[in-house]
Amino acid sequence: MARQPRFIVPNQPHHILQRANDPQLIFRDDEDHSRFLAWLKEAARFYKVAIHAYALLPTRLHLLATPLDDTSLAAMMQKIGRLYVPWYNAKYARAGGLFEGRFRTAVVDTDRHFLLCSRFIELAPVREGQGRDPATYPWSSYPHHAGLKPDPVITDHALFWALGNTPFQREAAYSELVQQGIAADELALIAASVQTGQPLGSEAFKLRLEQQSGRRILPARRGRPVKSLKSTEVA
Repeated sequence: MARQPRFIVPNQPHHILQRANDPQLIFRDDEDHSRFLAWLKEAARFYKVAIHAYALLPTRLHLLATPLDDTSLAAMMQKIGRLYVPWYNAKYARAGGLFEGRFRTAVVDTDRHFLLCSRFIELAPVREGQGRDPATYPWSSYPHHAGLKPDPVITDHALFWALGNTPFQREAAYSELVQQGIAADELALIAASVQTGQPLGSEAFKLRLEQQSGRRILPARRGRPVKSLKSTEVA
């Protein structure tokens, strides 16, 4: 059976997950992280993808990104793979693939879930035991959003700018949101969304995507279809 194409919506944020081939590591030292980020920055600019958040973990990576069109994300990820994997293999005297098949992605609703997804990504190192404070982990976009250091990979989304009138206000507001953490049900919702490719958002958001794309997103209603009523039956 042919694989269903990814659901990509131009000019809409997407949560992207790329895993390593079990039990491989994607990143082993600082040079690996730095080289990957340099190529991510280059490929994102070339294919016109705005990177809003990221976290590079030993066995996987998360991105929150907005593509210009429906081919930009795939082109960006393929470009990075063609550059990083041969370099990594040569460095560590290995052969074969590094990533677990295709990357996974889910469209993200900006009304409520964008900042939530950003926090989910930047707190991933803490959940994975890479430290107790996201500010101490150097390979995520949290230090940028917290005002600790600028990150040239990142293009801030309008929703981040809306957190305050000055950089200090925005950084303080975002840091406070991160310190609040994420509820267990929200963690499960975001994880399931990117694993299955289902949009992360409200029912109204998903319905709007259905209408725009002509692709089924919401579950089909059970039961027999309702017969249309005559005008006298609804008067």
